[in-house]
Amino acid sequence: MKDFDHLMSVWQGQPKQDHPSVDEVLKQVKKDIRAITSRMYWAIVTMTATMIGAFILMFFMAFKSPATTIGIFIIVITIALYLYMIVKHYHMLNKRDLTQNPTDYLDSLKEYQKNRTKVVGWFYYIYILLLSAGLGLYFIEILENASLYFKLATYGFTFIWFMFTTFYIKPRMFKNEEEKLNLMIDRLERLQEQFD
Repeated sequence: MKDFDHLMSVWQGQPKQDHPSVDEVLKQVKKDIRAITSRMYWAIVTMTATMIGAFILMFFMAFKSPATTIGIFIIVITIALYLYMIVKHYHMLNKRDLTQNPTDYLDSLKEYQKNRTKVVGWFYYIYILLLSAGLGLYFIEILENASLYFKLATYGFTFIWFMFTTFYIKPRMFKNEEEKLNLMIDRLERLQEQFD
């Protein structure tokens, strides 16, 4: 009986679980969303500038080999596909106001996470393959008069860079974003449970 009384006193002495403040949660989620959309915005600006530069290069430079033009065209198409995906995800995050209807916002955030995870998984590899093919074709004419060592160094560096971004940077970047999204969704779900 003494053990039971001790157990009851310990159990009752546990601190009550604090419910998160609505304003605090909404402010933090808005801050996190703003950070993600800001990064996407600058990616959109950068990719647009890169695509315009590649487009200008393709149409206003005289290349001897059609492989070079085809390589640049593949790069432009690849960038356009990536840009389309980023703009689509950017609009998914910005289409709803968190303060208007948190339940709808939570649903749209879950939909964004599911879509982003599915698309990013397979699209990134297609993106890298197409970009590699385009650069490979582009380098044929550009490196035509270069020494064998310079050609090997250029192709080797490009290959190493793509491997580094694919297997080192990409997993860390998307894991970080996934953790932020999971945290935001968790906060909003706990907030929703308070009012159910």
